[in-house]
Amino acid sequence: MTHTTTSASPGFGDRLYAAMREHGPVCVGIDPHASLLTSWGLTDDANGVREFSLRVIDALGGRVAAFKPQSAFFERHGSRGVAVLEEVIAACREVGSLSIVDAKRGDIGSTMDGYAQAYLSDSSPLAGDAVTLSPYLGVGSLAPALELARRTGRGVFVLALTSNPEGASVQHARGASGASVAGDVVSQLAEFNACCDKLHLGPAGIVVGATVGDAIERLGLDLPALRGAFLAPGVGAQGAGAAQVRQVFAGVEDAVLASSSRAILSAGPSMSALRQAYLATAESLQ
Repeated sequence: MTHTTTSASPGFGDRLYAAMREHGPVCVGIDPHASLLTSWGLTDDANGVREFSLRVIDALGGRVAAFKPQSAFFERHGSRGVAVLEEVIAACREVGSLSIVDAKRGDIGSTMDGYAQAYLSDSSPLAGDAVTLSPYLGVGSLAPALELARRTGRGVFVLALTSNPEGASVQHARGASGASVAGDVVSQLAEFNACCDKLHLGPAGIVVGATVGDAIERLGLDLPALRGAFLAPGVGAQGAGAAQVRQVFAGVEDAVLASSSRAILSAGPSMSALRQAYLATAESLQ
């Protein structure tokens, strides 16, 4: 199954904006790591990963703004695991839920173009509605993915300010201009979005951890200028709630897609328990 977007169709940013208005601002991670598979009574192999992932989609499909399958947990099972990821992406489409493939790809030249074709091309079974990217070979190196996302109506989420302690050594660093690395990521993607057709949000979003505290202010990031979505990991099991989201994303709250995985997935395998955990997470952000 291919996904074709005509020039008259809304781009990813606007489709996500509409989905968040309809279903709430929560993205459910699909992270079938070994401990969760065990707790669900499933085998740690491609079959277990498939059962786990499709049950999450059965429970929450059409009820959430987006799903975010983490490709690493599929890739670790080799070609059979990647085949399951393809099936999961197709299943998200069939239930009418957006999918963000969390692959964090980033390279240069023809290699970056290859990644773009894999995750953003109409002809690829690995192409969901958006993909996560790493900008640390320079935001300019991501041009093949940005341009293909614009042409196909898909989106990207580029790492900007992550909540892991190691990230600060790169993301907080300042160049000769005095701007931080994270600030440069935001400003360059804002320029890209400014050139894209949109009603609300452009195709390029950024990943900003919901637990980064006052780093946005300290580093001088101009979040409103992005005119894109903000994927915010850290909600739920990592301790972030409505207060942290309001602090970090002051002024752009309506563009924040809060990502939660363990807080919801640990409620399985019961479908009703998964739904209750999702609703509790969504309500905690009200």
